[in-house]
Amino acid sequence: MAIARFPSFVIDCPDPMALAGFYGELLGWSAQPEPDWVDLRSEDGQQCISFQQVEDYRAPAWPSQDVPQQVHLDVVVEDLDAAEQAVLALGATRHEHQPGETFRVFLDPAGHPFCLCVD
Repeated sequence: MAIARFPSFVIDCPDPMALAGFYGELLGWSAQPEPDWVDLRSEDGQQCISFQQVEDYRAPAWPSQDVPQQVHLDVVVEDLDAAEQAVLALGATRHEHQPGETFRVFLDPAGHPFCLCVD
């Protein structure tokens, strides 16, 4: 039996509402803002990603570890090309370092790496 359930991730960033807006559009989830914090929840409310404001935030320097990536998300998509266009339109940046064939690495608007994966 599990000790806990419904894990969520908390992502440090300079602007929680802006980053929650980016991931809300990507996943189709709803933002629940509080001061310096935003919960982003799935429609059934069972999945959550939270964003907290951090003073003097420094974006990760992936793939270098000079500033560690802190956290990254992998999301499954059906079509890499179509998903790439969609996340670029939301404000993501495609990273120049692409180490695989079945996934693509992007940076969210706060500089966190995330991957679009077909497998």
